[in-house]
Amino acid sequence: MGNINQVLEQIPIRHDFVSYFISLGIFIGLLVSFVLLLRTSNKNNAFRIYGWSLLIQSIIATDVFLCYTGLIKYIPHFNDSTEPLVLLLAPSIYLFVYTLLTRKSITLKKHWIHLVPSVLYFLSQIQYYLQPISIKVNAYLGAYYDDIEKVIIPKDTDYSYLWIKDEFRWLILASFVFYIILSMRLILINRTKKKILSAENTRINKFDFSKNTSLGLLAFFLLIFIVYINFEDDGGDHFIFIFNTIIVGITCVILLSESRFFENSWIADKYETSKFKSQEISINDIKQFVEKNNFYLLSSASLKSLAEELNSSSNYISQVINTYTDLNFNDFINQYRIEASKSRLIDSEYSHLTIEAIGNSVGFKSKSAFYNAFKKHVAISPKAFVTLQKTD
Repeated sequence: MGNINQVLEQIPIRHDFVSYFISLGIFIGLLVSFVLLLRTSNKNNAFRIYGWSLLIQSIIATDVFLCYTGLIKYIPHFNDSTEPLVLLLAPSIYLFVYTLLTRKSITLKKHWIHLVPSVLYFLSQIQYYLQPISIKVNAYLGAYYDDIEKVIIPKDTDYSYLWIKDEFRWLILASFVFYIILSMRLILINRTKKKILSAENTRINKFDFSKNTSLGLLAFFLLIFIVYINFEDDGGDHFIFIFNTIIVGITCVILLSESRFFENSWIADKYETSKFKSQEISINDIKQFVEKNNFYLLSSASLKSLAEELNSSSNYISQVINTYTDLNFNDFINQYRIEASKSRLIDSEYSHLTIEAIGNSVGFKSKSAFYNAFKKHVAISPKAFVTLQKTD
């Protein structure tokens, strides 16, 4: 056995297509995760969770990149430091799917149980984290360069932490299996709600995105299983994160394809020649007024009356709504009315009202107007919606 410096000098630095590809995945993953975490509204709990999941993946991928290239020899005390985060991968994907499909927020108070395996594993490995660098260098050599001479270690070294570390791979596989089952079960339950969850103006709806995300999780599991069967240590981890780069790249393409950046209205508004820029009323001002004053509940609500309330012109208010929502005034107001009607249709306080009466209560002047707007925005009739909610 040699001293640490002599052994570390023998570790080669490896740069090839694999290392470049993984580093590309790290860069894209960090970029997309930061965009999601910094730009996503607090109300959009699902994609904030997805942002955290991508960040976790990127951190783990960085660890794999350092080990694969040999650069870990410059910071050997970080070897295996991201293992607890691996146990957060499957739960984070499941919680994303759960939030996206159920529209329920994730809170630490209610969902702390999903963090328990990761926290417990971290606590079990504190002894390893406190070990001298020689132990961590030998652990790395054992996984990647078993032919290189090991480092001299203290004679009284305690390896009791290995009882769980040696089974870490099976913990990962068990975690993936458990959360794949939960995700698939959730998708099957929400399969009948696909039309309800589909956004009117998106190319990829929530149900399909959730389904594809869960299938990606399944593919991850199968790849991990194959790698674990063929490699005794961490030497095959780079194959997993080649696949991770592909998944992150696809995610980036999907998010970009849904971005307003590629819409014609972003490049050149159809109202460019008007006095649009000289006005001071924003879409947020309009939304705030409509929501705060329950303007949409008025059957007399019109573009003209809204413009008068905001002391502006009908043409200008129409421009703002159309430019920032891609909706005309009627669809813009009806969105609020439909959301209110969905709540009232399943609220016991309104059970004494007929479906037509509930439509009238949220501003629709006739039964046909209510039914047509409801089917346009929800994709099913009010009666079918009530039946579906009761069966759930």
